[in-house]
Amino acid sequence: QVQLVESGGGLVQPGGSLRLSCAASGSIYNINAMAWYRQAPEKQRELVATVTRDGSTNYADSVKGRFTISRDNAKNTVYLQMNSLKPEDTAVYYCNFRQIRVFGVGDYWGQGTQVTVSS
Repeated sequence: QVQLVESGGGLVQPGGSLRLSCAASGSIYNINAMAWYRQAPEKQRELVATVTRDGSTNYADSVKGRFTISRDNAKNTVYLQMNSLKPEDTAVYYCNFRQIRVFGVGDYWGQGTQVTVSS
């Protein structure tokens, strides 16, 4: 069974940087979009950034200019480079792979990695 394994979270001071990675543990095919979501305490999960197979990206307004999403299709891996981090970026970050299937789409999720921005 395919699992998404995340790494790179941690504690960082405001203004610092972190790089998150998410890799599929097994063979996985027909992945269209890869994305990062986050969920802060007592808040809804929100979309942070997406990248399609051809490299097109979209970002939440709150992270534009600070975060960069990228992917390596050969490795089935997605990255999130986070710069100029703010306390309000504190959340559990989840990666998501959207797979194109015969009768629709299916989603794979990572287990989540904690990012804490604090002095």
